[in-house]
Amino acid sequence: MAEFSLPYGKEYLSFQLPEAAEVQVVLPPETPPVPDHVAAVEEALDGPVGGVSLGDFREFRSAAIALTDKTRPVPLGIMLPALVHRLEALGISPRNIKLLIGTGTHPTMLPEEYHLLIPEKILAHHPVFCHYADDPDLLVQMGVTTRGTPVWVNQHFAEADLRIVVGNIESHQFMGFSGGVKSAAVGLAGRDTINYNHAMMTDPHAQLGRYKDNPCRQDLEEVGQLMGIHFALNGVVNQENELVQAFAGEPRAVMEAGIPVCRQVWQMPVDRRFDLTIASPGGHPKDGCLYQAQKGLMRATMVTYPGGTVILAAECKEGIGSIDYERWLEGMHSHEEVLARLEREGIRVGPHKAWQIARDAARVQVILVSEMDQNLVRRLLLTPATSLDEAISIVARDLAQGAQVGIVPRAASTIPVISESS
Repeated sequence: MAEFSLPYGKEYLSFQLPEAAEVQVVLPPETPPVPDHVAAVEEALDGPVGGVSLGDFREFRSAAIALTDKTRPVPLGIMLPALVHRLEALGISPRNIKLLIGTGTHPTMLPEEYHLLIPEKILAHHPVFCHYADDPDLLVQMGVTTRGTPVWVNQHFAEADLRIVVGNIESHQFMGFSGGVKSAAVGLAGRDTINYNHAMMTDPHAQLGRYKDNPCRQDLEEVGQLMGIHFALNGVVNQENELVQAFAGEPRAVMEAGIPVCRQVWQMPVDRRFDLTIASPGGHPKDGCLYQAQKGLMRATMVTYPGGTVILAAECKEGIGSIDYERWLEGMHSHEEVLARLEREGIRVGPHKAWQIARDAARVQVILVSEMDQNLVRRLLLTPATSLDEAISIVARDLAQGAQVGIVPRAASTIPVISESS
C-alpha cells in the first residue's frame, strides 16, 4: 500500500491506497518565500503601483484599515507594522488609525480573538473594531453600482480621511480572485450589498480565476470606488502561508500586478479527470468550518468525472459556520430539491452555500471526513466518515480496475487547469 497525507486543521491525516492505483497529486510546485518578509513589504510601500503612494495623503488626519478576518491566512504580523509606521510618520495619531476586522457576513470575532490577527504592540495603541453587517446603526450608504448593488459600508471606514485595505491575492471560486478592495467591499459591507453582489455568482462568467469580465468581481471594484478606497496593501502566499511577494498602491493596479504572481504560485495543469478525488481545503484556517471548506469541494469537483466521488477531509471544528445556511436547509431531502428551491427564491448570502454544495454534490458523491456530528453531516445531505481510510473503504467496492485517483492537498487555493481532452 502507498501512504499519503492531507492537511487537517493544524495537523495531517494519513491514508493508504493500493500500490496499483493510478494516482496523480494535484499540487503546484512549492514556491519559496521571499528571503526577508519585512523588506518585501517595505519595498512594496516604497514602490507602489497605479500612481498612488501614501505620501499623497500627508494632509489627512485619520485613517481606517480594513483587515480580513481569521478565515484568511494573511501575514498581518508582517504587513501591519510597516503600514502603521508609515501612517504615523505622516502625522496621523495612533488613536486616529482604526483597524476594522472585515467579517462580511461571517461570525463576528470577539475581542479576546483579536490577537490571532493583530500584533500585540498594535493592539495596545490603536482602536480595533469588528464589523457587523446587520447593524443598521453601523452602516452608511454610499451609492449604487451600475449593476444595481446598493453600497452600504461600515461607518468607521466611511468617516476616515484615508481608507486602506489589507489582504491576500488568491483565487476565488466565483469572484475570480480575492484581494484588492474586497477586504472592505465585502468585509465591511452591509448584508444587502453582499447579497446583491453575490447573487451574480450564477453568471457563466463568475468563475474561478476570471477577473476582467467577471460580473461579481467588476461589480465589487465599483463598490470599492463608491466606498472611496484609496490604497491597498496585498500579499501572495505559498503553500505554507509564507509571503512570496507584496504589492501596494491603487487597488485595481495592485490586483493586476498580483494576479499573475498568484497564478504562478497556485495554477496547476491537470491532464485528466478522476474517478475518485481525495482533497483537503488546505488545513487551518481554510477548514475551520464547512462554510469555508466548501471552497475546497468546488475545486475537487472540477477535476472529478460526473458520477465520481470526492472525499473531502476538513476538520470543521467550528461546525457549519453559518446559522442562516443551517436553518435554510431544514426540511430539504435532496440536492435537486435544494437547487429547485434556490431557483425559485434566488441567491442570498447563507443559503448561497447550499447552492454551491448542492451544485457539486448533485454531480458527484461527496464523503466528508470531519469532526462534525455524523447526523448533522447527513442532514446537510452529505455522507459522513470518521477517517480517510473509512471514506476510501466506502467507495472502494465501486471503483473499477484501473480507476484514476486524484489527491488535492490545497484544494481551496489551487487553480486547476483542465486540458480540453479530459
